[in-house]
Amino acid sequence: MLGTYYYHSIFRKSIVAFGTIFNNIVIKRKKSGTQLESLKCPIKYGPTQKFLAIIAAEPSTQRDQTQITLPMMSFEIKGLSYDGSRKLVPTQFAKIVPPAGSDKEKDSVQYSQFLPVPYNLNVEMSIIAKNQDDGLQILEQILPNFHPSLNVSIEVIEETKEERDIAIVLDSVAYSDDYESDFSQRRTLIWNLNFTIKTYLFGPVNAQRDIRKIVLDYRADIVKRPAEIRYTAEVESTETPPIPRDEINPVTDPYRVKETYEDLDSDFFGL
Repeated sequence: MLGTYYYHSIFRKSIVAFGTIFNNIVIKRKKSGTQLESLKCPIKYGPTQKFLAIIAAEPSTQRDQTQITLPMMSFEIKGLSYDGSRKLVPTQFAKIVPPAGSDKEKDSVQYSQFLPVPYNLNVEMSIIAKNQDDGLQILEQILPNFHPSLNVSIEVIEETKEERDIAIVLDSVAYSDDYESDFSQRRTLIWNLNFTIKTYLFGPVNAQRDIRKIVLDYRADIVKRPAEIRYTAEVESTETPPIPRDEINPVTDPYRVKETYEDLDSDFFGL
């Protein structure tokens, strides 16, 4: 059963879709109602501890004087779990014809695939700021969009061009201030937001051609008698000149079904 290679990049697409939601957040710094500066908050993939270590590192000949610019956001995968509440029938197939414009559109094939398996992807996002107002501006632009979930659409299967809406659920919000020691230490404010991405995992896509010809043999006694009559049905082009049977497009090309009967035992049936 296992051993057939396939890779739909669903986890990667889910993470990219998650990061894209937060890539246009802007903060503005004001004084007495006058705007002093406006900057776009960057978002990066990686553990929060990595960026905190960059902040705490001492400048050297190998490191620039500016370690990192705050505020910034970072996110990383924290876990993966099966979601039984969204379970579908595991043995049921989903079938689809090739989408318009694809390479397989004229090949008269049909895609079949088992229904997907639901999985939850746990992601933690951190907002790192050096002053309170920057962090609150970012937080206030995020929270109203999650009540508690936000749906995004991604293309899960490239062959069939199938799109799925995945729900991104905000589970919790935590706050920490690691300001310790004396006044010479840099203060870092961190907001930790935990999300659950309700995604789906798909198996391999099987391509099946349309049935263009069938041959059916009848017999009165399956044990003692050979085939006595043969029924044949096949697709036949009605164009002039006719299109070969395997090249007929059932959507655009005219065709008919030709049926024939052949008497294989005239003594018995007398056809």
